[in-house]
Amino acid sequence: MDLHYILNHLGEDRASHRGAVAPPIYQTSNFCFTDVPGMREALADELKTPFYSRGNNPTVETLRLKLAALEGAAEALAFGSGAAAISAAVIALVGQGDHIVCVNRPYSWTRVLLRDMLPRFGVRTTFVDGTDSANFAAALTPQTRLIVVESPNSMTFEQQDLAAVAQIAKAHGALTLCDNSWASPLHQSPLALGIDLVAHSATKYLNGHSDVVAGVVCGSAELIQRIFRGPFMTLGALLSPHDAWLMIRGLRTLEVRMTRTAQTTRELAEYLSAHPKITALYLPGSASDSQRELSQSQLSGCSGLLSIRIAAEDLAAVDRFCASLKCFLLACSWGSYESLAFPVACLLNEQSYRSTSQPLPFDLIRLSVGLEPASALIADLDEALAAL
Repeated sequence: MDLHYILNHLGEDRASHRGAVAPPIYQTSNFCFTDVPGMREALADELKTPFYSRGNNPTVETLRLKLAALEGAAEALAFGSGAAAISAAVIALVGQGDHIVCVNRPYSWTRVLLRDMLPRFGVRTTFVDGTDSANFAAALTPQTRLIVVESPNSMTFEQQDLAAVAQIAKAHGALTLCDNSWASPLHQSPLALGIDLVAHSATKYLNGHSDVVAGVVCGSAELIQRIFRGPFMTLGALLSPHDAWLMIRGLRTLEVRMTRTAQTTRELAEYLSAHPKITALYLPGSASDSQRELSQSQLSGCSGLLSIRIAAEDLAAVDRFCASLKCFLLACSWGSYESLAFPVACLLNEQSYRSTSQPLPFDLIRLSVGLEPASALIADLDEALAAL
């Protein structure tokens, strides 16, 4: 299926909506029926037929069709956040006494779920260095039901060999879940490499406008139905019809945004890698990438998320650098039209940071490249680095 067709036409059904180019927003909580057999039929397959908007809604369904097609999946579910999507997938796949293997540095709220919450319900997690696939195999136990990966991760961008991890899991009878938020479906296809489920913080590139918080899980019809009938319907972390409509709007420009961002990111990386006040640059596929061979085989393109370490002697120097930024806004999240800077230094009073077994260096700053011209962003960074 062509990318342009998915983004602009799939699931639109314009003939049923008086030729409307943009799909209507079905801002309704409920759907009525003419008879009991019709209600019974809808309830039997609520993921396909709208019955109550906590389960399915036509606007959300249009978005789900597009998201599934982008990942090459049979089905997709849309959630109110990326954390909700990952949590629902994990909860659906494990139970009391089960064991999970996860990469060392997953998204912070994934770590909280696995490390702090699930042990209360008898589910144990082992965290491993995922850059070596053998570590996953070594961590398996007879109780292992799930392997959770995030490739690349969202701060220092370590990757896992997804095909190798999938093979290890299948040989053991375990399932796999990959957070694909950094690459987007345009630059990485985990399902094609054997991964069972793919999750996204759809707030990032998939929406791209900093006006929606959303998440998605894509996979086989069987696994998505398992998530739908379990934590999705039970916990109710759904995406609203209006937010789904905004996401459909955001997807229209996904390819254009990603292409522009990738080009700008490459220009910034070239500038930063040669700057004397940059002590480290983290970007998959760059000259400094320690996993460059894997990047070239597993990723088809560059994202707009990179991290740098600056030559800062103390926190005050980091503060001076960040205070000098004008184009880069100081904020969390990433993947939208505006450029952002997220300094690890802002986490230093966080209990979650202090309790991390592998804390990140205080001088690490993650940059999310937006749609501004490279020249403006380079000038902004140059002035901030001069403040050091």
